[in-house]
Amino acid sequence: MGTVQGVEITGPLDDRFAEILTEEAQSFLADLHRTFDARRLELLQARKEREAELAAGGTLGFLPETREIREGDWQVAEPAPGLVDRRVEITGPTDAKMTINALNSGAKVWLADHEDANTPLWANVIGGQLNLRDANAGSLSYTSGEKHYELTGGPRPTVVVRPRGWHLPEKHILVDGAPTSGSLTDFGLYFFHNHLVTRPYFYLPKMESHLEARLWNEVFAFAEERFGRPTGTIRATVLIETFPAAFEMDEILYELREHSAGLNAGRWDFMFSVIKKFRTRGSDFLLPDRNTVTMTVPFMRAYTELLVRTCHRRGAHAIGGMAAFIPSRRDPEINKVAFEKVTADKTREAGDGFDGSWVAHPDLVETCRTVFDGVLGDRPNQLDRLRDDVTVTAEDLLAVGDTPGQQTEAGLRNAVSVGVQYLDAWLKGSGAVAINNMMEDAATAEISRSQVWQWLHNGVTLADTGAPVTRELVERIADEELAALGRDLGEARALFMEVAVADEFVDFLTLPAYERMP
Repeated sequence: MGTVQGVEITGPLDDRFAEILTEEAQSFLADLHRTFDARRLELLQARKEREAELAAGGTLGFLPETREIREGDWQVAEPAPGLVDRRVEITGPTDAKMTINALNSGAKVWLADHEDANTPLWANVIGGQLNLRDANAGSLSYTSGEKHYELTGGPRPTVVVRPRGWHLPEKHILVDGAPTSGSLTDFGLYFFHNHLVTRPYFYLPKMESHLEARLWNEVFAFAEERFGRPTGTIRATVLIETFPAAFEMDEILYELREHSAGLNAGRWDFMFSVIKKFRTRGSDFLLPDRNTVTMTVPFMRAYTELLVRTCHRRGAHAIGGMAAFIPSRRDPEINKVAFEKVTADKTREAGDGFDGSWVAHPDLVETCRTVFDGVLGDRPNQLDRLRDDVTVTAEDLLAVGDTPGQQTEAGLRNAVSVGVQYLDAWLKGSGAVAINNMMEDAATAEISRSQVWQWLHNGVTLADTGAPVTRELVERIADEELAALGRDLGEARALFMEVAVADEFVDFLTLPAYERMP
């Protein structure tokens, strides 16, 4: 493997990594970094300034300066090949086993995740790119002990890659002495190696404004021009998973309109963002126990209804949220409950007009497909359901205080236990972890730790015990929960405490976690 001027690879070059980190690929990453990283950093600073305004008593609302876009008559590009019918999408990391299982699952789309269901362990970053390239070429196989996995014949899901968010660096690739962006690294390597053999489609996470969508659009145009691909070759679905982005859905679609493939209701990260953005604002923004906040509570209902209406008005797909329940192949009762909950969740989404939805496990693909088949029939989507009956105001989106439920010790114990267990797995390289028959990823772990922080810093008294939430209580519960698990999770416990009870709120738990990762 050669070296490109100004580029330094600090990660180990394991078997076949040189196939991904070619001189040409390095050169493309360097060009992306030099062209777009300064703007990325400016936008991250703008996030901090906006958050400071909220902490000082400000609020969120629809932007007056973009009113013409919201009221204008425009459409995004027609649905691209492979993204017309998206009635069931499976998500998961890009290790070889998951890649094969996802592509054999019967889903319409596979979200190949380099973000919340993955960890940016160097072996995952480059190994995942190898798996994707091999899968697109039809040559991927995997053997573990006596079990062998390989791609089956027949139609496969459309691959849609989710790169890391704008906030995460890639510390193993330096350009001119500075870490590259994780988002540009994941995008750049996948596009470079696959744009001639498959359609380069992406899911874009964690954006907080239409200006961040504009930057992605500029990146796409740059890549298409650089490699002589027609405008619109790249398509992107945006996850509306931050509170600010819920007020800029029209604007985000508008910025990406030639490259747009719709919006997704990233509900777990959305809940985290609601807590994060108004974490110091007292009872009006306090949520009850994580597992009691359903999609039918007022502010979540407003968010999803607005998403469907906005998308269909613009000719864009609206994709529903993750079903995090994991069926058990050993416990029929857990299995029965999981399937009932997923069926109810997908029935609500299909009835609301969503064009498809996510599952985290291959065993749930058939359940999701059956529900959407019942609504869609032979139609590929519900783009004709404009939902003109929906009217959502800024006050509706902000009605977090109307959420029913309580803060309990049981909820606090679950948050601490799940958070520590997840971080332990994350530090070891696994970003999607089954805990208590739920698929936990970085988003659900963020809800857990941010709720602990919010309850601690807003004087919450637990409804079931009458005890105030204090650092001492959180420490004691952590000790008791980890003793019950009977495992040494000392490093993960220390990291959880750093992001859950410290005076200053860490923007993303993955940032200090990544610093601990080799």
